[in-house]
Amino acid sequence: MIRACLLLLCCTFFTYAGLQAQRARISPANEAVMRTQQDSLQILSATILRGRDESTRQQANDRFIPKLVQTLKTPYSFDFKFDSLTTISIQYPADSTFRIFTWGLEQETSFYHHYGAIQMRTEGGELKLFPLFDDSDYMNNTDTIAGNKAWYGCLYYKVLLRRYFNQNYYTLFGWDPNNVRSQKKLLDMLTFKDGQPVFGGPFFSFMEDTIPKKTRNRFILEFKKDATISLSYNPDMDMIVYDHLISESNQPSKPSTFVPDLDYEGFKWKAGKWVHIEKVFHDALPLGKVPVAAPLNQKQKKMTKPRTAEEINEELQPQPKKPKQ
Repeated sequence: MIRACLLLLCCTFFTYAGLQAQRARISPANEAVMRTQQDSLQILSATILRGRDESTRQQANDRFIPKLVQTLKTPYSFDFKFDSLTTISIQYPADSTFRIFTWGLEQETSFYHHYGAIQMRTEGGELKLFPLFDDSDYMNNTDTIAGNKAWYGCLYYKVLLRRYFNQNYYTLFGWDPNNVRSQKKLLDMLTFKDGQPVFGGPFFSFMEDTIPKKTRNRFILEFKKDATISLSYNPDMDMIVYDHLISESNQPSKPSTFVPDLDYEGFKWKAGKWVHIEKVFHDALPLGKVPVAAPLNQKQKKMTKPRTAEEINEELQPQPKKPKQ
């Protein structure tokens, strides 16, 4: 009994010590250096975002990139969170095996060019970095599979980890301001093959639709510039949910006219693919009621208490009469 207790205490101690070492891999001296570097990066990144003209923004960007690389060469820099670098998106997957930096630079044409890098977590604390080169402006076909040198550039706001047959799949949620007429939100899949990042792949399936469509390597929503849409992961439903879009001017060939209509579509992870769900929330008008005369305010959309088809059917069933007392 005593021997078992001692063994348990030893295991607990070494586990705790291991966790402490993992949390404190970067030395206080190196962390202090990185904080100083972060101050310079913060000033440059703010200029990239808010510089008075394209030349000023580009010059700041050209200084920011080597400065960031130099900072990341600090041993165990992966453990430094860059908590003051608020104008650059830094996203981590749940397993924290890498982090991805992304940002955009507005051009005088109102188009955006994106920049980014993937920093891998390494056991020895050395830098392993994959720069991302935005090729989206030159793609004849956006439904591609490519490496970091032909990246579909955007600003990532979430990374979602899924596993299938002992392989990790990282779903990237992105936003692209695009141009003066429209903006985009997208889903991209990141995998690693022979240690190299691969963007895209046959992971977005529409085979369960009423009219099945071709599987996509990347899912992109383009919509009106001043519209607001949701493309997010709902943990309660374990689904990706997004706004269904329609053309407000009955011009389905012009995505710059697309706006949400208070309906929702989604994707469910099944057997290593995101399978499209045509209608996520099933709602119905009460019997004898008519639709509202005007569209609902976008701010009135509520996704917290959706009703299922079964709940709606149950409500529409005639209720049994109570026996007379």
